Amino acid sequence: MSSRIELLNAGLLRSDGRRPYELRTIAINFEAQGTADGSVTYSHGLTQVRVSVLGPHEAKPGTRRETFHDRAILNVEVQLAPFGVGERRRRGRGDKRLLELAASIKSTFEPVVQTHLYPRSTIDIFIHVLQLDGGLLPACINASTLALATAGIPLFDFVCAVSGGVHDTQPLLDLTTVEENDVPSVVVGVMPRTGRVTLVQMETRLHMDRFEEVFRVACDAGKVLWSEMRDALREQTGDLVDKLEAGPGMVVVKETEDM
Repeated sequence: MSSRIELLNAGLLRSDGRRPYELRTIAINFEAQGTADGSVTYSHGLTQVRVSVLGPHEAKPGTRRETFHDRAILNVEVQLAPFGVGERRRRGRGDKRLLELAASIKSTFEPVVQTHLYPRSTIDIFIHVLQLDGGLLPACINASTLALATAGIPLFDFVCAVSGGVHDTQPLLDLTTVEENDVPSVVVGVMPRTGRVTLVQMETRLHMDRFEEVFRVACDAGKVLWSEMRDALREQTGDLVDKLEAGPGMVVVKETEDM
């Protein structure tokens, strides 16, 4: 169903005030979650997901037949918070849409995580969607990258994902829910250091000429996301090093520059 909201006005401003290639604001919180080895709460605009990574650990009894002798397996589970999704139908773990989302995330990270270092083991990635306003798959992938890194699991590279689409002939980046419902869209996941593409997912038809342009700008946007994600991870790592050097029970006070 088409939206009555004007997606792009004559001044090339979108419904939320952004330019066509402008990304939404990103917020990253590395606060620990329970017993998770790595966790992150990742906000991209009004979309917010919380990812917890456990492992690598020995496979649970009853699932050891599914393990591999030469590498670890990735287990991805996605849940939607009922209060954060604009639909009344409750989606359980067996929901087809969530299973497809989890499968896409798993296939994206299988060539990225160095699973050969952990034979006969399992790495769990639990994703909880707290708020949703478009770009769900990219948010889950970006948050999973950060959570895996904080869990100390070796990666060949970051994976940075972003959605893109075309309104008339104008490419758009980082789509909201309203835009995803109205324009042909594609999700691109890139490994910025190597330039490899780990994911291209398109659920609507898009002309080949338009796809090439959207794909190019999405790859460029992935490098921008990589810079922000890398800086956030470096800051988190620096905080951990300061706490270790200070010793147990000590409070680390950061110096701030006067404005």
